[in-house]
Order: sequence, then structure tokens, then C-alpha cells
Amino acid sequence: MANFNISELLKAARGGPVETLLTNGRVVDLFTGRIHTEPVAISQGHIVGFGDYKAREAIDLEGRYLVPGLIDSHMHVESSLVTPSQYARAVVPRGTTTIITDPHEIANVCGLKGVEFMLADSEDTPLDMLVMAPSCVPATDMETSGAVLEAEQLAKLSHPRVIGLAEMMNFPGVIHGDPRVLAKLESAIGRLDGHAPKVSGKDLFAYTVAGIESDHECTTPEEALEKLSVGLYLMIREGSITKDLVNLLPAVNHRTLSRCLLCTDDREPRDLIDEGHIDFAVRKAIRHGLDPIDALVMACLNPATYFGLSRKGAVAPGYRADLVATPDLKEFSAERVFKNGKLVALNGEALWQAGGADTSAVTGTVHFAPLESSSFEIPAAGTHAHVIGLIPHQLVTENLVCEVKSENGFVVSDTDNDNLKLAVVERHHATGQIGLGLVHGFGLQEGALATTVGHDSHNLIVVGTNDADMLCAARHLKEIDGGLAVVNHGKVLATLPLPIAGLMSDKPLEQVRKENYDVSQAAASLGCRVENPFMILSFLALPVIPSLKLSDHGLVDVDKFRVVPLFCH
Repeated sequence: MANFNISELLKAARGGPVETLLTNGRVVDLFTGRIHTEPVAISQGHIVGFGDYKAREAIDLEGRYLVPGLIDSHMHVESSLVTPSQYARAVVPRGTTTIITDPHEIANVCGLKGVEFMLADSEDTPLDMLVMAPSCVPATDMETSGAVLEAEQLAKLSHPRVIGLAEMMNFPGVIHGDPRVLAKLESAIGRLDGHAPKVSGKDLFAYTVAGIESDHECTTPEEALEKLSVGLYLMIREGSITKDLVNLLPAVNHRTLSRCLLCTDDREPRDLIDEGHIDFAVRKAIRHGLDPIDALVMACLNPATYFGLSRKGAVAPGYRADLVATPDLKEFSAERVFKNGKLVALNGEALWQAGGADTSAVTGTVHFAPLESSSFEIPAAGTHAHVIGLIPHQLVTENLVCEVKSENGFVVSDTDNDNLKLAVVERHHATGQIGLGLVHGFGLQEGALATTVGHDSHNLIVVGTNDADMLCAARHLKEIDGGLAVVNHGKVLATLPLPIAGLMSDKPLEQVRKENYDVSQAAASLGCRVENPFMILSFLALPVIPSLKLSDHGLVDVDKFRVVPLFCH
């Protein structure tokens, strides 16, 4: 954040002259809900007052509403498949001027040097990227990550933009007092974000007693109200897969509003470009009955208050001049975006050139042991198996028990019943460890999909109708140093290279959006009926989201928090 001279600010506030005066705007006051029409005076990137001031420059807003820059209270830049400098080009023209990011994706691959890359790459953008230190690298001991960050390593993340401890996904470790987990909580400075899907009752009491302050995993109003009732802040998520906003709006009322925030968590480049970011969530909330000013309170003022960003989140004297001019509050769109008082985006277009940091420390990260088609063989040890069942628009899955199809003593994908083979291949240390299972809900009729984005340890994950195409897809991703791939009959139909930690592209946002669309279309051509197949696939390896997941250690029953056999006995 830019430096400022308080003495000069005080002089400007007392009567100027000021650098910029925004005139003829309708200023939205999120503290009182009022809207006033006084000019807004800006100096040194700050709002210094309202009314008549002498100014070097006057900008006529022509009756537009003036609101604070939007804040994403919880997200992962890596899920956009682009670098922070490219991510800024996607979201700033949509009105987002601050994001609170948890870089645990790249940290699970590259450790602290991954976090350092994210900070460096975001340095020269008109987007304040504030970082929560990754608390779960890895998320559990039931998966293999590329790095391990304990409390001692996290202490080295001393940076002015590191403002707290990110989502504590190992909720069983917190609840049962795991010393390594507690050490991270006890040594943390700033907010302690939570991650507690379906945690309730006395377990929720224990989780909160440990100091956790928020949760973004609620999917029902009842769960949200229980979390609010124990003092947690409710982060309402509207991402590419997890679309919780409409379900959770009934939990927002005049008493709970001040404890509710908007976030995206994970959003793909197609959605960022085609639909939007936090602005999309604001519009959706308003369309479903939320008062426009209340929606902006959740998108601006509440995140700033929660994270202690005392000069953000409102249009008021002393606050940063991170501002958005919009012609309509109900159909919110960012016509003009100001960062520190300077116009940085106009009519959806960025007015700056993206830079970027050196990527050499975060490339060359795909290292798995040699694979053969036999690597994906599952001996038929029974007639029925536990199958991961997809649930539309949710990260949570079902633990299904299904009859398996076998040939010559080995399990094969059953396309008639949509039970497909799934594999997670350890890709950091070339250990040769592979977890094998089955998944229901993709709809593939032929071919295979593979990705090195496999939350949160980011091993290679592949789903397919046959072992040969699964092998081809996995080998291709090793050749291109990570990414997404669609294969059929031994031919690569579409690919999206992600050479930065196997998570992000080094290409411009628009090209990534096209390649992301191409791989999704290629998957659809093979019968895939999932809207965001690669993002869904990536979360099937996350053993901290109920109920059944697959890691390189094997099948994980998240409700029991342990690795379990594939076959039912």
C-alpha cells in the first residue's frame, strides 16, 4: 500500500487544495445506508472530505453511484489458473480492489518460495493482494504434498501483506488438540480463518474455543445460523462449483448482517471473464431479495472490518480512495474503477499493463515415477465397493456402495452405470504411490481426463473409461510440466498447460480462458455432463471435505477421517 503524509492529508481535509474531486456522483454511505450527492475530495490516494474543494482535477461522475472497491474475503488465486498479475486484469475491471488470498495451493507444491512468488507477482498491480499464511501444508497426513510447513516455517512469513492464518482445514486436529496444529494457531498473528464443513455441536464448540473466527463451508441456513450463534463470521461463498449464496441468504437478517461476508473461494477464468467476481455475487444476492446496500456491506465494509483494514470498505474521510462508479445499484456493474484515487479500469477494460515475477523457482514440479497401464489396475477383491458420488454444485460428496464391474479379475469402468476408475498419482517426490478408486457422476462414455490441480496437495488426478487413455493423459501432463488434458483412443484432444507449479499458466488471461473452454468442450464431447469437470476432478482429492475422497494414500472416509478399504466386506 502507498505511503502517505498525514500532515499533508490534514491540510487537504481542512480545505485543500486536493488532487482530485469526484463531482455529480451519488455517494453510497454504508455506515448509515444514506445516499448523498456531495463531491468527494481525494489526496494521496485517500478520501479527505466531502463538499467544495479546489482540485487539480475534477471528474464528473454524471450521476453514477459511488461505492467502495469490492473485497473478496476468502479465495485462492491459483484456482483461476493464472498468475496474480493476470488475475488482477480479470477482477479489477469488475470492481474488486482487494482480495484476501490463501496461497496454500502453491505452498503445497513449492513451500515458502511459492508464497514468495505470489507476493512478488502481485506487487505492481492495482489490486491489493493480502495473504493469509497457509495453515495446512499438507491439509492432512493422509496425502503427500510437495512441501511441509510447520509453525516454525510459517513464522518466516513476515511480510506487511501477510495478515493472519488461513483456513484451518484440519478441523479434527484442532478439535482433538493435535500439538502441531495448535502450535500454528498459538503462534499466528492476525485473524484465524476456519474451514469446518458439517462440524456441529460440541465439536464446533471445541473448534471455536481454539480461536477460529470464521467459516466459509456452510451449505444450509441451519448450519450457517449455528456457526453464527457460536460467534463465527459467516463467509458466504459463490464460486465456480460451490454456489452457496442463494441457500444461505435466509440466514442473513438485521441481526446477522454485520457478521456476514461474501467470498468466491475458487473461480475459473471462464466465470471470471463471462460472469464476474464479487460483483457477480452482489448482483445475484440482490436478484434474490437482498437489499443492494446490505449486499455492498457484505462485499466491502464487513470484510474490511473483519480483517482490520481500517482504511478500506467505505466511502468516508480517511479511507482509501478505492472506488467504483456504477450506473445502477441493483444491476451492479463497474463502469469506472479507481485505485488509490487513480482511474485503473473503464467499462470493463484494464488501463494498465500486466507485469509479472520470475517463475524459475516455481516451475519443473511434476515428478512422478514411471507409469504403465498396469499402474491403474484394481484387483477385484469383492462384488461391491465404496464409490465417490458427485453432488451438483457442491464439494461435498456421497459415500455410495455400488456393484463393481470386473473383467479377468480386475475392476473396469462401468460406463452404463457411470462408475468410472479414478487415480491419484503422487507427483512431487516420484514415490510411485498411487491411490485407486471409483467415482459416480461424470458421465464419460469414452476417454480420460487428467489434471495436476488436485486439491490441496496437488498430486496428479485422472478419471477415465479405460487404463490406456488414463496412462496417455498422465504421461502427457508430465511432458508439459503440468496442466489439464483430455484424451481419447490414445490421442490428446485438448490441453491447458500449467507450468507454474502445475497450477497456473504463464500465458495471458484471455488465452487461458480459451484453453480452459477448449478442454471443457473436449470433455463434453466424450459424454462428460459436469459443468466444470476439471475443477470438480481437482476436489476429489481433498480429504478434508466430506464424505468420501481419494488421495495418493487411498480412499479416505472424511467423516471418519481415515483411509478405508475400497471394497465392502
